[in-house]
Amino acid sequence: MMLIQTRSMIIQKGYSDQVVERWSGPSPIMEMPGLIDFSVMVNKRNKEQEEVLVIIRWESEEAWKNWEKSDVHIKGHREKKSQEKPDYLISMTVNMYEVQTVKSGSGSFSNS
Repeated sequence: MMLIQTRSMIIQKGYSDQVVERWSGPSPIMEMPGLIDFSVMVNKRNKEQEEVLVIIRWESEEAWKNWEKSDVHIKGHREKKSQEKPDYLISMTVNMYEVQTVKSGSGSFSNS
């Protein structure tokens, strides 16, 4: 069963580009077996703050668990813990979803 992880970061107004740049760069997760795709989105409609939403789709819960247990993932978290939380990060919420139904339309997407 497909698994989707979401990470919603509430950011001070004007700082979402920095977060997008960090999440859009090269990452070892892209080489992980079972990764379907990785999307980074921005919501700037709120006058006081911005939201960066990261959506990571995995073929299965097992594929996600393999990433969580991987040396490169664990090492990355150790390095991040030694860094201070950016001042512009107001809050972060992480959720996991088991996909029950997927329906495809006739449109196509190109990230150009």
